[in-house]
Amino acid sequence: MERLNSKLYMENYYIMQENEKLRKKAQLLNQENQALLSELKQRLSQANNNNNNQNDNNAPNIPDLNISTSGHSTSSSRKA
Repeated sequence: MERLNSKLYMENYYIMQENEKLRKKAQLLNQENQALLSELKQRLSQANNNNNNQNDNNAPNIPDLNISTSGHSTSSSRKA
């Protein structure tokens, strides 16, 4: 019985060590994720500001037709 307790104690100890390693790794990944999200928000803000400045200068607003927000094709391409 004592041997079983010792074995379970050691298994638990190793699991707790691995858990701590994973927790630290998760914290680092979360920090990296937050930094990337912040950078993305900053870039989007700058892009929006650039678009607003172009619009203020009476520059034509030409949408990028290569970007598709829906996966649907247009009705004109469905003609038989």
